[in-house]
Amino acid sequence: MQQTMVKIEHLYKEFDKSTKVLTDINLEINKNDVVAIIGPSGTGKSTLLRCLNYLTVPTKGVIKIGDVQVDAEHHSKAQVLNLRTHSSMVFQNYNLFKNKTALGNVMEALTIVQKKSKAEAEKISLKLLKKVGMEERKDFFPSKLSGGQQQRVGIARALAVNPNVLLFDEPTSALDPELVGEVLSTIKSLAKEGITMILVTHEINFAREVANRVIFMDGGRIAADGSPEEIINHPENPRLQQFLNFVKN
Repeated sequence: MQQTMVKIEHLYKEFDKSTKVLTDINLEINKNDVVAIIGPSGTGKSTLLRCLNYLTVPTKGVIKIGDVQVDAEHHSKAQVLNLRTHSSMVFQNYNLFKNKTALGNVMEALTIVQKKSKAEAEKISLKLLKKVGMEERKDFFPSKLSGGQQQRVGIARALAVNPNVLLFDEPTSALDPELVGEVLSTIKSLAKEGITMILVTHEINFAREVANRVIFMDGGRIAADGSPEEIINHPENPRLQQFLNFVKN
C-alpha cells in the first residue's frame, strides 16, 4: 500500500476579492512520487508550491505533509513552523547567502535550525555537496560560482534538513541554456534515489523524463492529472493540447 506524503484539500488562494489565484485544489502525492506541475504563466503553479510551506498563506483549505496538518483558517504559528520542517524549497533565483561559502550555505540550516554541532554539520554538508557534484567548490562564495553551480548548492542546502518532500520552483528558469543540463541531471539522480519531489517546471521534456506523474494547471485549477504518457504524449484535454502545441513550437 502506498503511503500518502502530501495531501491538499479544498485549497483556495485569493490576493484580494477580485484576484483568485487557486480555486479548490485537491491533491494527494505518495511517498517517492516525482510530480511535475506544468501550465501557462500566471495560473498558480508557484503559488501552490509556496502554499505548501506557508511562504504564501492560503485563504482556506487544509495541507498535510507527513503527519503534520494545517488548516488555513484555524492554525497556530507553531503548526506552520512544524509543517515547514517537513519540506524544503529550491528557488529559481538560488537565494544563497552571499557572505557564506558553498559549504557555509549548506551548513546554515543544520547548525541554526537543527542545532547540530559544527563538526557534524560540516560532515553532512560535505557529503551533500559531493552528491550534487560541488565538493571541489565547497570554499567558493556564490559570486565565484556559475548559476548552475549556485543552484546545485541550493539543492544540497534543501536536502540538508532531510525533508519529507523537496519542492522545486522552476529551478532552471534563471539559468543560461548551457547550464540547464547540469541542474536537470542532478534532479534526475535524486529522483532515482526515491526522494519525493514536486517540481514546477517549463521543461516539458524533462517533466516527461523524470516525473512519474504530471499535473497540468490552468486558471488556478488542476485541469489534468496523470502519467507523462497520458498528459504529455497523448493529451485528451483540448486546453492541454493547445498549451503543449504552444510550448513545443
